[in-house]
Amino acid sequence: MFARDIGIDLGTANVLIHVKGKGIVLNEPSVVAMDRNSGKVLEVGDAARKMVGRTPGNIEAIRPLKDGVIADFDVTEAMLKHFIQKTNVRGFLSKPRMLICCPTNITKVEQKAIREAAEKSGGKRIYLEEEPKVAAIGAGMEIFQPSGNMVIDIGGGTTDVAVISMGDIVTASTIKMAGDKFDHEILQYIKKEYKLLIGERTAEDIKMTVATVFKGSRSEEMEIRGRDMVNGLPRTISVNSDEIEKSLRESVYVIVQTAKQVLEQTPPELSADIIDRGVIMTGGGALLHGIDQLMAEELKVPVFKAEDPMDCVAKGTGIMLENIDKLTRNK
Repeated sequence: MFARDIGIDLGTANVLIHVKGKGIVLNEPSVVAMDRNSGKVLEVGDAARKMVGRTPGNIEAIRPLKDGVIADFDVTEAMLKHFIQKTNVRGFLSKPRMLICCPTNITKVEQKAIREAAEKSGGKRIYLEEEPKVAAIGAGMEIFQPSGNMVIDIGGGTTDVAVISMGDIVTASTIKMAGDKFDHEILQYIKKEYKLLIGERTAEDIKMTVATVFKGSRSEEMEIRGRDMVNGLPRTISVNSDEIEKSLRESVYVIVQTAKQVLEQTPPELSADIIDRGVIMTGGGALLHGIDQLMAEELKVPVFKAEDPMDCVAKGTGIMLENIDKLTRNK
């Protein structure tokens, strides 16, 4: 049995793995549960995420990637190893080639860390590709034509905004403002307004269930439970879409400003193409209610959410794996 080529979307919040000929075979949170005393890995992925905020003192749920780059090398390596074994792609004598996506502006040192972690987890040859480019391919954009395509990829740790033409990035910007930051803002808002402490998972539930970033476009309420900061006892409150929109306004505006800056630096011919074709939004952050309407209003161009925005990067790696031999010739 030969090893199959695999594409990895190594995200701050989730890891997705695409196996050549099989499609996306794994989509799990980038979380590792470890025993602090022995340094032993206990659980990885979904099972580890269930432990976040719920573990005894000696067990720690770690997210080894921060802002799209490796924050904890050994834990990332252990996590990758676990996921690659789970996909069962290694051959009897051969190792798979891997295509891994990373944010546009990471340093050479950060690139080297990703490469090494992948090699140690069982990769033969490692290719690194820029995330917005792969996301655009996965979203079905014709990026190899001589015309402008704009993609806004909002992940867990970073947001990549890029204009692509002729298969390469013309202008791009990466900022550390994305899904995790939105959760944090919601958490802080509840703490400040209601004197109630909630966990990351509750904040994420609020984001998915009632949040919107386009004023007045959603009016939903949900009950949440947390710990009262005054008397330390559990308490239930109700939050609505309007107040969550307020709490997210500043953070989302940072992404809007970045998109505007990228458009300002884009050559006029390509800007004209973007007016025709619109902007595509990918990544988990594209699922945030009202974000496409807000972007369209602010950027004055049509904005579309990609189909299955979470899977775009992984799908893109699959398409690039089909042409991996062309990639190797160009390297």
